Amino acid sequence: MAIKRNRRFHAEVHASSMSDIMFFLLLFFLIISTLANPNVIRMTLPKSKTNEKTNKQLITISVTEEKRFYIDKQETSFENLEKELLSQLDPAKEQTVVVRIPFNMQVQDLVDVLQIGVKNNLKFVIATNPN
Repeated sequence: MAIKRNRRFHAEVHASSMSDIMFFLLLFFLIISTLANPNVIRMTLPKSKTNEKTNKQLITISVTEEKRFYIDKQETSFENLEKELLSQLDPAKEQTVVVRIPFNMQVQDLVDVLQIGVKNNLKFVIATNPN
């Protein structure tokens, strides 16, 4: 009696190390996401005793000590600040604009930026650091 051998090729995938790889990828992306900071413009903000945090979509206006103006990390001049801000706002939604200005800037610089909000009936909030 002749014994026939099965000579078919069976493809196999060894998935025992897949869970380790997925764990390391998950860990890597979690660490990277906590290190990523959306505000690349570094400045020392004024301090306050109470801070309110929000999860809304916000538009950020940053003013550096050299009086450079940024709208969401895009530099613009003060003359074009109002036009650029209004172009990024969605008229269908009520959006909040966060003003990030260093603590040692003059009050007049802050007032100049806030007047844009008053003129266009926008909600402006000043960013601060907790005390």
